[in-house]
Amino acid sequence: MDKKGRPTSKDEFIQLVGDLRRYVAYQKSLGAEFLPGSSEETAHAQHTLAGVRNELGECKRCNLHLTRRHIVFGEGSERAKLVFVGEAPGEDEDRQGRPFVGKAGQLLTRIINAIDLRREEVYITNIIKCRPPHNRNPQRAEIATCEPFLKKQLEIIQPRIICALGTFAAQTLLETDEKISHLRGRFHVYGGFKVMPTYHPAFLLRNPHRKREVWEDMKKIQGEYIT
Repeated sequence: MDKKGRPTSKDEFIQLVGDLRRYVAYQKSLGAEFLPGSSEETAHAQHTLAGVRNELGECKRCNLHLTRRHIVFGEGSERAKLVFVGEAPGEDEDRQGRPFVGKAGQLLTRIINAIDLRREEVYITNIIKCRPPHNRNPQRAEIATCEPFLKKQLEIIQPRIICALGTFAAQTLLETDEKISHLRGRFHVYGGFKVMPTYHPAFLLRNPHRKREVWEDMKKIQGEYIT
């Protein structure tokens, strides 16, 4: 302060530094991992999968963060022509932080290989990014909280085809209550993308006699993929 009790330039600078430190601490508490640069740099960063993952941060937007081990964001090619969207991470996925790595994931890998592709060539993710306790079904509020991040993933990747694995993935993307048994077998449209619903690999492990139907769906995907 000067002799008249007014703040000096030094006082204002100290106040500014303090405000900046408090802002950084607040952003870190929300999961931010970097400070924004120019608007152009920020826009570019946000339009990448890494940018979306950074925006998601250590998400606490719903109560699933209380019981999860890891966020399971997704993995694969950012230029994939085919994206697989499942329901939610399971126990193995929650432990490793990667999608479809348990028994159902191993089956999905074989399905991908059967249409002459590799996991590295496609992209794999889920409707929600955290495991629901005891693998219960996702709740509407949890889906509504996570779906914007899925939409951003798809907008960035711009796939030709989306394969919706199971009831929740298909019903969420297509905004319907129709059963997966009625949805599968034909292409639908979601946000300009072609969507092929089919049975979830976990369902196939319990009902192996349905594998033929999934193979029929995958042949249609393969036909569309190579055209």
